[in-house]
Amino acid sequence: MFAILIALTIGVGLPIQTSINSRLRQALGSPFSASFISFSVGTIFLAIMSLVVVHTLGFSPSLFAKEPFWLWLGGLFGVVYLTGNILLFPKLGSVQTVIMPVLGQIIAGLLIDNYGWFHSPVSPITLVSGFGAILVILGVIGTVAGKRGIAEGHEVLDQEGSKPITETTEAHGLSAWLWRLLGVFGGMLSASQTAINGYLGAVLQSKIQAAFVSFFVGTVVLLIIVLVLRPSFNLHSLRTEHHPWWMWIGGLIGALFVLGNVYLVPVIGTGLAVVITLIGLMAGGLLIDQFGWMGAKQNRVTFWQLASLVVMVAGVALIRLV
Repeated sequence: MFAILIALTIGVGLPIQTSINSRLRQALGSPFSASFISFSVGTIFLAIMSLVVVHTLGFSPSLFAKEPFWLWLGGLFGVVYLTGNILLFPKLGSVQTVIMPVLGQIIAGLLIDNYGWFHSPVSPITLVSGFGAILVILGVIGTVAGKRGIAEGHEVLDQEGSKPITETTEAHGLSAWLWRLLGVFGGMLSASQTAINGYLGAVLQSKIQAAFVSFFVGTVVLLIIVLVLRPSFNLHSLRTEHHPWWMWIGGLIGALFVLGNVYLVPVIGTGLAVVITLIGLMAGGLLIDQFGWMGAKQNRVTFWQLASLVVMVAGVALIRLV
């Protein structure tokens, strides 16, 4: 029960982090710069925690030879997933940008548990768990599509919340399907990151150190991206405009999310960790809509969205019964 509460809590934190990072992106003028700063803050936070709890940031170099190469790819997978969502939004619209990665997360989570990939605990797929996964996906679709304006296909705001993106920017035909596959693939990498970080925690015998390594790798990857793309920083805005202090702490929430997943995978498995976190994510998104937290536009939660959330809970209950 404690593990489930952790999964729900870190899931609720995800849309809050997204809102915070969107505000940071708006201030800086670059999604990659905002992501780099967010990852850097999370890395520093986890480094301090590691020094306090484990008293070291290092580990034996022999692990590079003894352990599989994928053990160090969790941070990279996280960056690919994050970047993929940035690219998907103008091509598929807000609904599919959520649905496609979620589909990939659930598929990969069930496969990882079924085959024990990344040294995860084995939990075979059954008809009951498969049906539960379908209910979770339907619940996600209902929750996201129930938002005002989106269901009717009207204009939606971009991730900065500043200008509308119309349907004319979206991909069509074969191009659209390629972008959908990219979204599913990004979601599968996200679930793989969860499993990899869980095993990394067991190898390093420290969940905090494993989360630090994952964030550090992601920060290095983003630093390379920033150096290559050289996005411009909106320094004038930072000097002349008032910005909320909380726009700098998105990385802390991301760090706690990764740390929570490192704890969850050995306890409840990758698949269940993914789907319970998704419920928390959708619930957190509805709370932000309902109360307009973090400067978000306030939209009343509908009965359809609440019913969809109940469907998701029922799906998780079926998966849990296995």
